[in-house]
Amino acid sequence: MNRAAAVDLLDRLHAAQNAFYAGGADTGALARLLAPDVRWTIPGDHPVAGEHRGVEAVLAYFRRRRELADRTFRMERRDVLAGDGDRIAALTDGVATIAGRERSWSTVGLYEIRDGRIAACWLLPLDQRAFDEIWSA
Repeated sequence: MNRAAAVDLLDRLHAAQNAFYAGGADTGALARLLAPDVRWTIPGDHPVAGEHRGVEAVLAYFRRRRELADRTFRMERRDVLAGDGDRIAALTDGVATIAGRERSWSTVGLYEIRDGRIAACWLLPLDQRAFDEIWSA
């Protein structure tokens, strides 16, 4: 996947996620970007860690993050690495007010793309200990 196509797909994904995390009830825009058998893997020791399989499970994971962040969670893409294959990597910053405290973090998302949709995501926090603490508050 070339870089321009990767940036476009991730920008659409993050726009749909940010709208949803801000309180949007419509999951259609998100669901259309996900392959039916999507896998979303989040490492760590916190309430949203684990592997979420299938569109409904991934959307439930997104809902849980929205609840924990009380609709304050926002994501911003920083950089994208793309090449000839079906995987792309994106450095993304997150910010949310959790348990009354504004928190921020950075992750690398490694995405597998199939037919123009996200087939898998492996989230890699740059500071796992801090990420665990943030999402456990």
